[in-house]
Amino acid sequence: MPTPIGNLADITLRALDVLKNVDVILAEDTRTSGFLLKHYQISKPLQSFHIFNEHKTLAGLIQRMQQGEVMALVSDAGTPGISDPGFLLVREVLRAGLQIDCLPGATALIPALIKSGFPTDRFVFEGFLPHKKGRQTLLKKLAEEERTIVLYESPHRLVKTLEQVKEFFGESRLVSVSRELTKMHEETFTGTVVDTLMHFQKKEVKGEIVMVIHGKEE
Repeated sequence: MPTPIGNLADITLRALDVLKNVDVILAEDTRTSGFLLKHYQISKPLQSFHIFNEHKTLAGLIQRMQQGEVMALVSDAGTPGISDPGFLLVREVLRAGLQIDCLPGATALIPALIKSGFPTDRFVFEGFLPHKKGRQTLLKKLAEEERTIVLYESPHRLVKTLEQVKEFFGESRLVSVSRELTKMHEETFTGTVVDTLMHFQKKEVKGEIVMVIHGKEE
């Protein structure tokens, strides 16, 4: 189930009801989720479920669900299963013949896509680019993509990624970078990749990043 990406008010009444009534909450970071639960005065057991332990804990979680436990899966921010290990749990739960409910709610990619002003009727979401192996091959392929492209990026890699977009997509390609969405210091900068690169080279970049790249013109 989705949790706020910044502003704690961005949670649905249904999500709060689920959190109050499940037996256990599976969290990417129990400290982050604990802060959210405390804010809404919800007291439920928290168990860690993240990229470093998901394979070890899956079998045990499935067995507990088969015995009747009801669990909610949350990420640090946004909708679990998008660029995080949540899909592994979903896959195994379905294989076990158990029921899954997926709640609608906060996610970073859609607000960033809409704020870009780029075409939204057709787009491709690539999540995080590979750090090394296959990175340049993927960028060359995406440079030919005619649909709008949405990526996630970390603040310390943003400038490098913009430099590579400039190299593979061309200096005139339009790019929109949104960071700290729904938070006090929310920012969206949209322009050519050259202008965008210059903007973020001048400052210390903080916060979660969503990069939207205009598709190649036909």
